[in-house]
Amino acid sequence: MVTAPGTLALLHTSPVHVPVFDGLRDRHHPGLVLRHLVDEELLVRAREAGPEAVAGPVAAALAAAVADGAEAVLCTCSTLGGIAERQAGALGVPVLRVDRPMAAEAARYRRIVVVAALRSTLEPTVALIAEEAAPETPYLRTVVVEGAWELFEAGDRDGYLDAVAAAVDGAAPAEDGVVVLAQASMADAVARTTTSRPVLASPRLGLAAAAAAVSGPRGAAGG
Repeated sequence: MVTAPGTLALLHTSPVHVPVFDGLRDRHHPGLVLRHLVDEELLVRAREAGPEAVAGPVAAALAAAVADGAEAVLCTCSTLGGIAERQAGALGVPVLRVDRPMAAEAARYRRIVVVAALRSTLEPTVALIAEEAAPETPYLRTVVVEGAWELFEAGDRDGYLDAVAAAVDGAAPAEDGVVVLAQASMADAVARTTTSRPVLASPRLGLAAAAAAVSGPRGAAGG
């Protein structure tokens, strides 16, 4: 007996993520119902005052999604992922952060380079990788792609992705290494890189984990 796909809510801080996750759903999880919640102000406030400053609004947004029938929630913003995960117990459904599966994959490597366009994304991403790698302590280096986020905000998608790809190629580690793209918006830069090292992006892995959570028992809430 095949279980009918359920409903997944996605919390985004940019509308550019909507077609990305719709495309991944169409290719890998046909039938899964996606409900997109976009609130750009959450990231603006988190950058200004820290993620905890938006804990209340994030909790409210997730609660509203569950009340509207979502069987699981996926937060696609790495800066807010930890805040979102904490809501799972109160909501009674799985609440996932899009970058955790990517971090788990990265933790298998001895050398990790984390590339971000936003400095505020580095700390939560590094902490997540360390959590997934424990008790091991991999060599970890961070790179901020200066000027890239301004290109993103200006709507220059090609310029943004090219800048990210160039940074990846310039920072890729030696053997036994992997590059981690800290933000979901960076995913399409993978195809523009020339490095022979693995480059990990979060959307496909994160959506797969969330789709599995939706199809699992409703009581299996967690991050």
